[in-house]
Amino acid sequence: MTTAPAASTDATPTLTHADPAPLQPLLSDAVIVLRAPTQVWSDRDGAVGTATVHGIYHGDVRHVRSMSVSCDDSALEWISTAPDGPSRIVFGGVLRGVDDTTPDPKVRLLRERNVADGRVTETWTLRSRVDAPIRTTLRLRFEPEFALLHEVKSGHARPQPIDVAIDAGSARVSAGPQGLEFTAAGADVASDSEFIEATWEVEVPAFGETTVTWELALRDDTLVVGGAAASARWDAAAVASPVSDPRLARWLTTALGDLDALRLVLPDDPEDEFFAAGAPWFFTLFGRDSLWAARLALPLDRDIAASTLRVLARLQGTTDDPQTAQEPGKILHELRSSSLEIPSEGISLPPRYYGSVDSTPLWICLLADARRAGLPSDEVRALLPALRAALGWIRDSGDSDGDGFLDYIDRLGTGLANQGWKDSGDSIQWRDGTLADGPIALCEVQAYAYEAALAGAELLEEFGDDGDRADVAFWREWAADLRTRFAAAYWIETPEGRYPAVALDREKRPVDTLTSNIGHLIGTGILDADDEAHIAELLRGPSMSSGYGIRTMSTQAAGYWPLSYHGGSVWVHDTAIAVHGMRRAGLPDPARAVVEELLDAAEGFAYRVPELHSGDPRSETSVPTPYPAACRPQAWSAAAAVVCLTVLDAAD
Repeated sequence: MTTAPAASTDATPTLTHADPAPLQPLLSDAVIVLRAPTQVWSDRDGAVGTATVHGIYHGDVRHVRSMSVSCDDSALEWISTAPDGPSRIVFGGVLRGVDDTTPDPKVRLLRERNVADGRVTETWTLRSRVDAPIRTTLRLRFEPEFALLHEVKSGHARPQPIDVAIDAGSARVSAGPQGLEFTAAGADVASDSEFIEATWEVEVPAFGETTVTWELALRDDTLVVGGAAASARWDAAAVASPVSDPRLARWLTTALGDLDALRLVLPDDPEDEFFAAGAPWFFTLFGRDSLWAARLALPLDRDIAASTLRVLARLQGTTDDPQTAQEPGKILHELRSSSLEIPSEGISLPPRYYGSVDSTPLWICLLADARRAGLPSDEVRALLPALRAALGWIRDSGDSDGDGFLDYIDRLGTGLANQGWKDSGDSIQWRDGTLADGPIALCEVQAYAYEAALAGAELLEEFGDDGDRADVAFWREWAADLRTRFAAAYWIETPEGRYPAVALDREKRPVDTLTSNIGHLIGTGILDADDEAHIAELLRGPSMSSGYGIRTMSTQAAGYWPLSYHGGSVWVHDTAIAVHGMRRAGLPDPARAVVEELLDAAEGFAYRVPELHSGDPRSETSVPTPYPAACRPQAWSAAAAVVCLTVLDAAD
């Protein structure tokens, strides 16, 4: 809370801060090593605990809050950070306190960190070029915590009571359903009220080296997801090696490694993989995110698209339940092991939450795309009941007010106010900056529904039975009617030109802000070819193109701010969806132009593209400005590299 001091006589009051509210952690400078559902966040020197996000996480719980390394006889001066894929990193330092007197550093410590599902391992290698043995003591000190992930995100992390048992070279820590086991061969292990410490007495021979290793095994009995056991079905190096553009080759190598590390399964169905949405907050199944990531990556891996469809079909809604936003046929929004509480935003989501207006039509679109990519007939037939149910949701429940357009409103009261991909509370604005009132009917959701209706009819015609014939005709007529009504209701004219409104509000008025949502319409068939070309050109204009991708909101809108989550930032997956549509719509030139922007953005982020970045124009900054709280890696941002590959491959 801010207040103006009573004694101030300035014309402009001076603001002071009393008991500031906890802030969401910033991520842009932190280093992550991961293998879903496990992740470690640290400084560039490997230290854990100096920033709010730091820690060792497994599932939705931060098991370790802080972790430090020290040497009794020397400061550790870290000089290098060398990532090797998503799950391994090596930190390098020098120990001048035990060195000789010559200028070159001759004693080094290499700290190799590896992360696997439920396991973190470090190997420390102490190397010397000194001509005499070195004897010293190395220490590891870490702090168990077991705070819930969403508490960490909100700045309210609460450590849980723990039980600690110490044995020779090991420690076991328990906090109810969570726990960890620490093993350190050759170390003396002890604990106090907060920390566990391992101590190694080491001797390094002259011109030699010595190594110590420790491991953390992490446990969470409440986990609803698990790591994928099988290897990824693609070889990142093989995919990237023929690529002529070196930036794309490097982005693909990094992105495909991240997609590999983001693969998850449900424990009851360990063969069916899907992509976790992203790190650190979304290490779980998200309907929309997992579907879009699988769809954008479809040219690379058809099987994960099929398994994502099956996983979501098993969780498809079967009843009407306002407490979970579940409705018959509706596809899940997100799955967690416990309720998600965000008190500052008035949000409380149940562990299984269905508050998404677009996941259901997107599920149908992915099924159709996977079939066109060669999904076997028997796998398609097995999903026909889910297809019929999803179409039924579009017909019976997706339109809450009977106007013929899919819409959403938060029936829970503590759910998401906005339930499209731009799900922040202020994402749907008028040009003057005021918020639109719901029910909200997003423009892109109508395009998804149009594409889903025609795709569903095609699938039912090919694989259905006699009972589906009437539905085939119904959905084709429904789609044609939607296309006509969309053209009449959504197109508007503003000082920025002619374009579809981002949404219709409660009064069926077209919300007039120019946004990136219209890029999702391209290639779906809901627009005429000339209108698709017009929108592609508009998105390439100065108010929408940052030079590093398409902004979420025009710079001419009153609500525009380059560091707004959905009101002026650039989301790489959002831009990639527009590129995906341009390619399908036969618009290669604007598609290639936007791909060049994404490649410049990828280069600026060392090829691990975050969830989003600032909408600052390229004319003002030589590299893209981070949105400092953006997640990374993010599955659909990584999958955007595959879209860029398809566009440039087609150009070649």
